[in-house]
Amino acid sequence: MAGSCDLNWEDPKITTYPGDPYPLGAYYDGHGINFALYSECATKSYLCLFRPSHNEKHELVEYARIKMRERTHHIWHIYLPDFEPGQIYAYRVDGPYDPQNGHRFNVNKLLIDPYARAITGTLEWDDSLFGYDVHDESPEKDLSFSTVDSAPFMPKCVVIDSANFNWGGDTPLNTPFHETIIYELHVKGFTQLNLDIPEDIRGTYAGIAHPTTIEYFKKLGITAVELMPVQHFVTDRCLKDRGLTNYWGYHTLGFFAPDVRYSSSGTYGEQVLEFKRMVKKLHKSGIEVILDVVYNHTGEGNQLGPTLSFKGIDNQSYYRLTENDKRFYFDYTGTGNTLNCRLPNVLRLIMDSLRYWILDMHVDGFR
Repeated sequence: MAGSCDLNWEDPKITTYPGDPYPLGAYYDGHGINFALYSECATKSYLCLFRPSHNEKHELVEYARIKMRERTHHIWHIYLPDFEPGQIYAYRVDGPYDPQNGHRFNVNKLLIDPYARAITGTLEWDDSLFGYDVHDESPEKDLSFSTVDSAPFMPKCVVIDSANFNWGGDTPLNTPFHETIIYELHVKGFTQLNLDIPEDIRGTYAGIAHPTTIEYFKKLGITAVELMPVQHFVTDRCLKDRGLTNYWGYHTLGFFAPDVRYSSSGTYGEQVLEFKRMVKKLHKSGIEVILDVVYNHTGEGNQLGPTLSFKGIDNQSYYRLTENDKRFYFDYTGTGNTLNCRLPNVLRLIMDSLRYWILDMHVDGFR
């Protein structure tokens, strides 16, 4: 089964070039943006472009949907000349909807780029986020197909310019491990109630970089802070329905994107700059930055979970599925799914993410 979404959205005023399969994600080269997305089993991929509306809420509206016609070694790619950082985008991916054989493509679902460096907005739970009809009362309801567009309720990706930051000669501190004293903390919880920090930056990356915070670290004598998950994550629907939230962050959706909820400066790439400023100030004070990361699963859950990114891009490739019935997921850690790290392209995603946080974001290590 394939989607029924209207895909005739291409704007004749938008010039496109074939682009390159690497680097994956959205890359600004100073003249335009190259988009590259891995999906082995997809039959069609679409780049969706967004911009703020003119209504009071300034909601993001999809103004172009461009078919990605080039494919190299299972990587779909396209280049948009003259487009600049700040462009908001996401994907729609089409292919077979055949859950029993591991395929859950649904072009009606907007999908986050696995390589997105910045994500704006947070997930707004709605029935449209699921690839199947949640109102189907059969025990096999995940085999049904949803034709409802999920875009209004999805966060979106933002193109950034990774080179647009002055590190001022910042280099790794390389504190010997036997001299390392680590302080584990939660970015929001650590400064949220600290009255010595300006109210507008409490609970944010900027709050961690505030002189009051750094002075406290220095008095303690620590040499490194270990930040509990800061990669963009989602809150389970079961928590949301109970008026709760995923405070700890162990349910990742964007492995490259610092979570926007900890930003005081903005949501359209400013969160990346704020994170970098935090690292730079901590390094200047002799304090290393270690990230608590989780790469064994994602926030999409099992067969009854939502379709937010990997599941809709290439479910069979990204996840470990049971051999006898690929409708179901291996769940080794009680989180609903397990990333298929045996596949080279999934392993590359993890390694590229780790490399990005070290080289571009200047963090010092991982737990």
